[in-house]
Amino acid sequence: MLTLPDPKFQPEMSSTYRPVKCNIDCTCDNEREQCIYERQYAEMSSSSGVLGEDIVSFGNQSELAPQRAVFGCENLETGDLYSQHADGIMGLGRGDLSIVDQLVEKHVISDSFSLCYGGMDFGGGAMVLGGIKPPSEMVFTHSDPVRSPYYNIELKEIHVAGKALNLNPQTFDGKHGTVLDSGTTYAYLPEAAFVAFKSAVMKELHSLREIEGPDPNYKDICFSGAGSDISELSKSFPPIDMVFSNGKKLSLTPENYLFRHSKVRGAYCLGIFQNGKDPTTLLGGIVVRNTLVTYDRENERIGFWKTNCSELWDRLNLSPSPPPPPLPSGLDNTNSSANLTPALAPSLPLEHAPGKIKIGLVSFDMSLSVDYSALKPRVPELAHFIAQELEVNVSQVHLMNFSTEGNDSLIRWAIFPAGSANYMPNATATEIINRLAENRFHLPDTFGSYKLVKWDIEPPPKRYQLRRLGSPAVRHSFREGNKASHLLAKQGSKQAMCNHLLIMESPPVSVLTTIQVDKGGLTTTRIVSVSVCNKLARLW
Repeated sequence: MLTLPDPKFQPEMSSTYRPVKCNIDCTCDNEREQCIYERQYAEMSSSSGVLGEDIVSFGNQSELAPQRAVFGCENLETGDLYSQHADGIMGLGRGDLSIVDQLVEKHVISDSFSLCYGGMDFGGGAMVLGGIKPPSEMVFTHSDPVRSPYYNIELKEIHVAGKALNLNPQTFDGKHGTVLDSGTTYAYLPEAAFVAFKSAVMKELHSLREIEGPDPNYKDICFSGAGSDISELSKSFPPIDMVFSNGKKLSLTPENYLFRHSKVRGAYCLGIFQNGKDPTTLLGGIVVRNTLVTYDRENERIGFWKTNCSELWDRLNLSPSPPPPPLPSGLDNTNSSANLTPALAPSLPLEHAPGKIKIGLVSFDMSLSVDYSALKPRVPELAHFIAQELEVNVSQVHLMNFSTEGNDSLIRWAIFPAGSANYMPNATATEIINRLAENRFHLPDTFGSYKLVKWDIEPPPKRYQLRRLGSPAVRHSFREGNKASHLLAKQGSKQAMCNHLLIMESPPVSVLTTIQVDKGGLTTTRIVSVSVCNKLARLW
């Protein structure tokens, strides 16, 4: 069992604690007595529990007095939230439950906050709740709160060693645009941008040797020969500039796009990855190491100031705070996912407000090195193994689609909620996704080699509602009006010259009566099974 820095919070021991009672603005427990919450974060960790309210203190050296605030009292956590040595997680996004929004609503701080991340060799950092006087060198870019619930910025270009990547100006504006996410460790670029970035960086590396990454499960791009001194990395790796729509630049040093190789001393790997096929640009904590980031929500802008975060208080002339101790050599300031190097960016947080995470199913694509004709009779057996590996009932496992590519089979599976439930519990969905994302999934060798290509979460498909309603009898009305064409086709097939086109000036006498019937149509009503409806829905 992991040991957290401080004792667990015990609500029953607090005379000022109050549970948040069930109301229309939250998700309620089964007894409809109290509000509950579930969250899934970008690095695939999750947290769930109940909502409570108590007096929250912001530290002995904070000028901000303790305040009553609503928070999540956690009962279950997975992923990095469980493995990292921290008491919990603080939500700073937009939303009524964000601590920032609560403090702004109470008029105890202005609508702004700042974060400063430590560098490769120094842990910790700093957080400022409320506005500060920005340093004169701080670079600002517009952040549009209407476009998405995330903190987005207007990135237009990336320069490597002073040369702009040859990209369409709209490359960084796809889907959610460019999102700054403090809960994500690394950075993820759209495919075209990543390919150009990787190529440009590698062209600037002259004295380094490309080596294998620390984890054979991922194709990390790593290099040896740069030495262990962080201050000397700029001699081996090129500078990077991020150019915003207003022409301002954020200059990045190598520690803003590299992470240490955990097995080879003096080796480093690119901490910027391709974001799968997602056109969103996602910038995580690595990009803003040793950078003060001001989220000036009141003025809809985000500012960046390169600085040594361990000396931030002195540099800003703010209240003193003890600097964080240096980490042992070779360790980053990031959480435990710093040693993980996913090939695809995880999804963005599902939602920030309670009650809005509605997961109807988890789908994933599986590629197997088996011809589908040989695989088809074993699909029920395969579904059984999938259920076993994901710890769900086999009735929840559905084959959605399949295709072939050479001798390989590509199958899309979906995991539905258990029984007649409308939605899947977020904790269950998170555990399934964790097993898929962390390769905790194994099939017998008789199915050949296999690969999980991608996964996704989806709302319930429309036809699933029939199963949820308990497989009712469905009354289907349809209009028949094609008997004349049926008779003509039947008659034509009997002609000696059936492969030749025959044009008639008028319909044959044999179908004149049928044509008159077809004009009015004939409506028939019949009862059909749910399975037939599902097949019709798939065709539709």
